[in-house]
Amino acid sequence: MNARTDSPQQDPDPASAPLPLPVKAAPDTPPPTTAAELSEATGPDQQQFVDWLRAVAPYIHAFRGKTFVIAFSGELVKAGVLNALVNDVALLHAMGMQIVLVFGSRPQVEEQLALRNVQSQYADGIRITDNAALECAKEAAGELRLDIEAAFSQGLPNTPMAGAQLSVISGNFITARPVGIVNGTDYQHTGLVRKIDNDSMRMSLSHGKVVLLSPLGFSPTGQAFNLSMEDVASATASALKADKLIFITEVPGVPDAVGKLMKEMSLRTAAERLQNDHLPPDVAYYLQHLVKALKGGVPRAHLIPYELDGSVLLELFLHDGVGTMLSDTDLESLREATLDDVGGILQLIAPLEADGTLVPRGRHLIERDIDKFSVIEHDSVLFGCAALYEFPRENMGEMACLTVSAEAQGTGDGERLLKRIERRARTLGLERLFVLTTRTEHWFLKRGFVHATVDDLPEDKRKLYNWQRKSMVLMKKL
Repeated sequence: MNARTDSPQQDPDPASAPLPLPVKAAPDTPPPTTAAELSEATGPDQQQFVDWLRAVAPYIHAFRGKTFVIAFSGELVKAGVLNALVNDVALLHAMGMQIVLVFGSRPQVEEQLALRNVQSQYADGIRITDNAALECAKEAAGELRLDIEAAFSQGLPNTPMAGAQLSVISGNFITARPVGIVNGTDYQHTGLVRKIDNDSMRMSLSHGKVVLLSPLGFSPTGQAFNLSMEDVASATASALKADKLIFITEVPGVPDAVGKLMKEMSLRTAAERLQNDHLPPDVAYYLQHLVKALKGGVPRAHLIPYELDGSVLLELFLHDGVGTMLSDTDLESLREATLDDVGGILQLIAPLEADGTLVPRGRHLIERDIDKFSVIEHDSVLFGCAALYEFPRENMGEMACLTVSAEAQGTGDGERLLKRIERRARTLGLERLFVLTTRTEHWFLKRGFVHATVDDLPEDKRKLYNWQRKSMVLMKKL
């Protein structure tokens, strides 16, 4: 299981768990007065809700003001889950996220063609859009746009859209060009994105609007072109320098060599998978456009299934998500240490040992415990390290020697190291992780650790506790 750098773990399911209503005491029942009575009156459901809300709060802070391009296939609409997606998008918008929606229309175009008794034409997996197909694409896109706008206009009481009052903006944001003639095939009115009017989109987003894009574009001469949802979404995300691109499709994610879902991929790994050509065609097509977006400056891209209710919420607010996340960071530079790294680790920790932040460690201790270390390496230079010491009797682990070089401060390397250590701890079956610190208390508190005492430490660690340093004990439940 891969630990994601932007998704801490939580237990309750925010998409499926109903929000419990406060329990009112009966008129003839005296109100609770003690802490125990209050806890009993609250009940497990209410406490679960409180725990969940506290767990997602860091995400809300992190995502507020961020731009997400969310693209969904026409199959999602055909499956009848459009309203559920709109409700989830409205919730994200209410949290302060700027949303661009891109919809696809393949099955709807097929339906229109079937009604006209027109045969679909494809070459190399791309639709050949003749005059009849273009008219079908226009009609399908128009109907879908109206359905989506109607869904955003809901305001019924006791529904997620109650009081939302969302405005949806759509228009000629996409300038397109023809695919042309490729290998002797004339694709006619099938087009590619040529330019994105990102300034107009940014203005709409800054005024609290949801921008809606269809799979149609227009040339400077006014000619309409049938585009792919994937091309529109990846080009838009790149033009806006969006924080995330999310594809919600019939594909659950990217499988590995044995068919198991890959929770996380680096850009380099994704590019290699595309070159190996061992992926199902539909997965490869989505992955190709996710890679394109990352190369265009989008730091995170996701491929998630529409069949799972609330998948966009689960992907964003669950530690491991429900699909595949691509990162522009070369995650392969984060690895377990070897004896060749001892010198680099000593250089990293020397300044912190000198100023008293870290307990001094000699080379022999680093060499002895090298298998406990994880390191971040960029261009053969170590920029960070951390170690995990196991206390199996108490199912606990200690993260020690977390260090990031001054050159890498603020790049998220410390966060990535923490997630790697948490993942290693979970793999070992550990239930809690603790740290001893004298100067970095707030950094750990912001990442889910809470204050503990020396008595909470494993017995063997308590015996070694340095009362002269008086390090704070911080602990996190995994």
